[in-house]
Amino acid sequence: MTGSAQNGDGSGNGPELSEAELSERRDRLNRVLEGRTKAEESAAARKPANTSGYAQAMKLSSEFIAGIVTGTGIGWLLDQWLGTTPFGLIVFLLLGFAAGVLNVLRSAGYVAEPEASLDRKKPDDGSST
Repeated sequence: MTGSAQNGDGSGNGPELSEAELSERRDRLNRVLEGRTKAEESAAARKPANTSGYAQAMKLSSEFIAGIVTGTGIGWLLDQWLGTTPFGLIVFLLLGFAAGVLNVLRSAGYVAEPEASLDRKKPDDGSST
């Protein structure tokens, strides 16, 4: 590696960066890292405190059951209103089941919250390195 541009031989193999450009890149990286650190700290602050296992189980089960009951209720009401028994009930029961599973996964932390994905910002430097 004696003739590479990384060793600073000045052979023209790579673009030479001035001290000011390197300093500007370092400052930009520091700003991005500070933003990510603040976002992680705010996400950690939003997490609930350590709760007992029983409380966590009750929370997860109630969210799951609420999704199913809500979907079933909407399906039953649509069936009564439109006269499409039992198709609305079946469709909305399945949608309620899916919504309940999604709520449980969000509460357990396996799936990100929708607003958390919107808070992420891509670096605007336009370079891949």
